[in-house]
Parts: sequence; C-alpha cells; structure tokens
Amino acid sequence: MLDTLHRHQLVDLGPQAWADLLERPWDAQAREILTHWRDHALPLVVARQSADHAGAGRMALGLPAPGRWQRRRMGFDVARGAAIGTREFPSLDELIASPLAVSDALRQALDSLQQRLHTAGATGFVFGSHGWQCLTGLPYLRPGSDIDLWVPVDGAEQGDRLAALLQAMPQEGPRVDAELVFPGGWAVAWREWATWRAGRVRSALVKGLHGVALREDHEWCASAAAPGVPA
Repeated sequence: MLDTLHRHQLVDLGPQAWADLLERPWDAQAREILTHWRDHALPLVVARQSADHAGAGRMALGLPAPGRWQRRRMGFDVARGAAIGTREFPSLDELIASPLAVSDALRQALDSLQQRLHTAGATGFVFGSHGWQCLTGLPYLRPGSDIDLWVPVDGAEQGDRLAALLQAMPQEGPRVDAELVFPGGWAVAWREWATWRAGRVRSALVKGLHGVALREDHEWCASAAAPGVPA
C-alpha cells in the first residue's frame, strides 16, 4: 500500500493494474497511449487528490501525452495498492547528463540554472516537457519550451536565496518556471515567492496535493519536516 503521496511524484503500476486500467471503455487513441505506457513500463504522475481519495484507498494519477497523440492529457483513479513503486522526475543534473538533444542556447541555460541551484545548496527535479521527454524518449519539446522544475527547500531563508539567484539569471533563453516546495508540502512559484517576500502583495498563491490557496500567514513555509517530500 502506498501510504504517502506528493505533487509531481511518479508512480509505477504492476501488470494487473495495467490490465484493469486497459479494460475500461477507452477510445482508440486513449487505448493506444495506455498500451504504449504499459509496454514501455512508463510511470504515471500524481495528480490533485480529492478529499475522498485517501479514505477510499484510491489515488488520482495522470499522464500528458506528447504531440504524437495531440498532447492529450489523461487522468484516472486507481487503488493505492496498485502501485508497485514510486520515483521522481529526473534531477537537473540527470537531465544535463542525458542524451537529450538540446540547442546551444538551452544547454547554456541549463548550465546556468545548475550552477545557481548548487550555489543555493538545492536540487531541482525537472518535470514538464523536458522531464517527460527525458523519461520516455518521446518528442515533447517544442521551440521555446519552458524549463519546469520543482525544488525542495528547507525554509524561507533558502527560498529567498534561491529566488535571488534565479532572478539574476540572464533573460535570454527559455523561461525557468521553478516551484519552491517547502517541508510541509506546499509549493509556490519562485516569482510569486519573491514578490510576496518583498511585500508587493499581501498573499501568496500556494499549491498543495489537495488544491491551491491564497495564504497571508507564514505557517505553510515553516521549516518543520513533513513526510513524503524529498529533501
């Protein structure tokens, strides 16, 4: 049984779970996508969970298909017991070391981003188009694709340091959309964090496993440890 979940977590299903999933009344395209995922042992990603999921012993999962299938997004509920393992999206270091074909401009942006994360003592996990292409080998990237990553931080001080380093990145190249994920599991876009910390807005839009909220308090970004969020 999978006891804990967190946003952007990847879940692997076993053979019986895939068989049960494929028995559902899908259209031809959906069945082709799911068959490809099963045959290549590809993971699904944790989606937003409703209040009823945990009590029912179920979890919401999904996948974003690449252009080959019109970038179709699929979502479904499965039993938590269907998971045979979990993993994370590739780290930024793993992405840079992968054989993923990238332009010189993107390579320069990734190297600059990597340097800033290391300076802040942080590790970034790359999701979005770059992460899925690295995981699946399928063509997800388009010209101008953003670099999406989530970065665990241990509290406000590290969040401030990382936001300042990201703010100082050169403006050329792809946009960096990084989520700062705090120990309680709440996440905030780094630009939103920087604006809120500077006092230019009263509240920050934060995201959690079960939804989003506008928060004016600082409890959500406290440094207390929480299970299920990689450090």
